[in-house]
Amino acid sequence: MDKLARMRELNALLDKASAAYYNTGEEIMSDHEYDALYDELEALEKETGIVLSGSRTQKVGFEPASSLKKVRHESKMLSLDKTKSVDELVSWLGDRKGFLSWKLDGLTLVLTYENGVLVQAVTRGNGEVGEDITANALHMKGIPARIPFAGRLVVRGESLITYKDFEKVNSTAEEGAKYKNPRNLCAGTVRNLDPRVTAERGVNFFAFNLVSADGVDENSFAARLEWLGKMGFQTVYGVITDSAGIREAVEKFEGMIAENEFPSDGLVLMLDDVAYGLSLGETSHAPRNGIAFKWRDETADTKLIRVEWSASRTGLLNPVAVFEPVELEGTTVSRALVHNVSIVKQLRLGEGDTVSVYKANMIIPQILENKTASGRLEIPEKCPVCGGKTEIKSSEDGVETLVCTEPSCAAKHIGKFEHFVQRDAMNIVGMSTATIEALVSEGCISSYRDFYHLSAHKDKVTALEGFGEKSYAKLIEAIEASRHTELSRVLYAIGIPNIGRAASRLICAVYRTAEELPGLTAEQLTAIDGIGEVLAGEYVRFFSDEASLREYRELVAELDIVQAAEVDTESGIAGKTFVITGSVTMWKNRNELKSFIEQNGGKVASSVSAKTDYLINNDPASGSTKNKTAKSLGVSIITEEEFRSLLNNMG
Repeated sequence: MDKLARMRELNALLDKASAAYYNTGEEIMSDHEYDALYDELEALEKETGIVLSGSRTQKVGFEPASSLKKVRHESKMLSLDKTKSVDELVSWLGDRKGFLSWKLDGLTLVLTYENGVLVQAVTRGNGEVGEDITANALHMKGIPARIPFAGRLVVRGESLITYKDFEKVNSTAEEGAKYKNPRNLCAGTVRNLDPRVTAERGVNFFAFNLVSADGVDENSFAARLEWLGKMGFQTVYGVITDSAGIREAVEKFEGMIAENEFPSDGLVLMLDDVAYGLSLGETSHAPRNGIAFKWRDETADTKLIRVEWSASRTGLLNPVAVFEPVELEGTTVSRALVHNVSIVKQLRLGEGDTVSVYKANMIIPQILENKTASGRLEIPEKCPVCGGKTEIKSSEDGVETLVCTEPSCAAKHIGKFEHFVQRDAMNIVGMSTATIEALVSEGCISSYRDFYHLSAHKDKVTALEGFGEKSYAKLIEAIEASRHTELSRVLYAIGIPNIGRAASRLICAVYRTAEELPGLTAEQLTAIDGIGEVLAGEYVRFFSDEASLREYRELVAELDIVQAAEVDTESGIAGKTFVITGSVTMWKNRNELKSFIEQNGGKVASSVSAKTDYLINNDPASGSTKNKTAKSLGVSIITEEEFRSLLNNMG
């Protein structure tokens, strides 16, 4: 394995370990192992002069910008001429060698490095003027923060968001319509004024052209990209070809589309001889050293059966076209998202119309045109979920969407159902956001208790896209398993504002029956150590609402609530704050030790601070960050055995 590959592997391992530790409390490696990998990465960075984007050795800040500065490009960025004909690709290349690569579907950026440091990242903009997004670029995968090249370097590439990350962001969108596609999401993310958003959404960058590099005289387009790869950049995948091999190469790319995790909308063929390509100059609108190839979309005509209005967690009712099944790109499709009311009107849809459908980027079903254009479809005046009155709302840019005006409509509460099923709440395994949205749209779920009566809707559930008898059986099994639960989980699951998992445990440690929880007063709550006036106020307001109280009681009637062991407030560690680091041996895992501490009245924090009483670490001499912090603050570092002794001696 080369050094650059090892650095990427080390960063991935360290990222995985950190994510497991901070997000789940699980430890997949000891602090000693972590520190050893960290030291190896740091040594390789010094040796190679490369610091990869997001390196665990770097701490890049998230300073928000108030606006994006306009920057004029040194040379105009023109778009390539396009073709859908492989024959034209063959003719264009002639007897020359070419580099055939993905035409990535994101946002083009121009990066400038000086003395090995990224000094500017600019969007393509209108080709003449772009926007400075340097602060965001520092948080993109594939853009090294430092490279072992002392001269000035300019590189072009595409910023992208994977389909997986696109679905993840769409599933957690809090307000407004979901993003239409990964490209729209990427464009909004890259231009966001808060760099933290770029980091959280996992934007990638793939270099596709080395514009200039002082002293680098390599003339092969492919070799120049290979050189960029050695500098630490992610580079676009491509192959060298001649006119005789283009057809086979295009076919191979086409075969990889279904497995490609990044959006692409075709291929790019560049002359491999860089000097010759530049000597050809450009037309008024396109350079002559390359050509873009767009896939010829496979289309099929079919009959529109109906338009369903699907609930989303944003509260919108999104139109979905349901048509007679057709074969496209090797799969059978029968549904396509129409996105909003404006597009429904543009297509002039009506039941029975003949529509032409295709797969955008050979993946996402879309309606290309409506050949009948009857315009007979009526926008529903009643919500298909709750029966309440609907309303068409128009955004600032004129896009019309359909919403339900009924405040209690289940379509507006998908977010609360997502919270209800999560691991720390009712832990209904396999109940995804998409499944919840479908169940709400089909009228199967409108309250918490409805989850426990899904068997009454078996036909509807098994008919959902991606579902069948096995999926249904697994879902019902997970729901039934969730009936047997602790009271604190139920209290957390019903989504009282600001009442998190810890506060739920504190309350249920004192008040231990489901019947007494709704009647607690602010005075009773604030008497509990850790519950302040704000939390108490939110709690009382929640149960003062008749609908919330009714839904809680209906839910409790469905459950088998078990008593959690009482918290020992008289133990020797009651009121003490602990931090756990490193591997444990006397307990099954760190979560078990954490539960033991909490059961004995102690608290467990994730990081060492002046409020920490003890750091539990079986390797007190390690050079881990937590150990160093504890020593600097005078916090006692103890092993598990010493913790046991502490508990016994103080008890």
